[in-house]
Amino acid sequence: MTHPYFLDAGRPRVFAHRGLASAPSQDPTIWENTAAAFAAAHAAGATYIETDCQVTADGDVVLFHDDTLLRVAGDPRAIADVRTSELTALFEDHGGILTVAEALDAFPESRFNIDVKVPAAAEPIGALIAPHAHRVLLTSFSDGNRAAALASAMRAGAGIPPATSGGTKVIATLRALSALRLSPARALRGVDAVQIPERHNGVRLFTPTFLRAAHAHGVEVHVWTINDPEDMTRLIAAGADGIVTDRADLALATLKST
Repeated sequence: MTHPYFLDAGRPRVFAHRGLASAPSQDPTIWENTAAAFAAAHAAGATYIETDCQVTADGDVVLFHDDTLLRVAGDPRAIADVRTSELTALFEDHGGILTVAEALDAFPESRFNIDVKVPAAAEPIGALIAPHAHRVLLTSFSDGNRAAALASAMRAGAGIPPATSGGTKVIATLRALSALRLSPARALRGVDAVQIPERHNGVRLFTPTFLRAAHAHGVEVHVWTINDPEDMTRLIAAGADGIVTDRADLALATLKST
């Protein structure tokens, strides 16, 4: 059965990668994964917002990709060592950092794709997303983080499990078994989607056999991170169910008639 996360949202899926902060019309001082970046994605018409979570020194689950502030803010400190109030002040002029709870409250119409970056986020995120399980997809490169977060959401009273995208182990198993024409049913149990790069370390992941195997078990395939309009069109024409992109505005315009 299709998860509510995917119902009545149109196809192909366009996931605004860390919001929308890189379009030519955007203020260059706005950082990714901020309230302003999410608002820009929503204004462009994006239903799905892809984001990431880390845990602060106060134990708050905030939406941020990297382990440290170095790339985004030029600050070498780890997110885990910084107080939430410090992050709020640091991000004040750059779009505003959000906790998971704040994002879900601020964007009630958006559907969030949240990557659980660290084990410390898996337990607390469950209670935060439990009331919103119909519009949250949990993923992680670590299938352990992902499973722990899903279990936490159910313990916190989620009426249904959040949607979920398989991690590295699930994807590798699907790739291997599909190439051998073997069933990946066991690996895909409880999985709603897989999100993959077209290639990884020289190995093509997005193949016809991979796609067929996923679709045969009701699993969507989303490809990241696709910013070129020709690639967007080509991948959707080849059968991808959606793309993750830094340019949700461009993707929505490009794929409008597909």
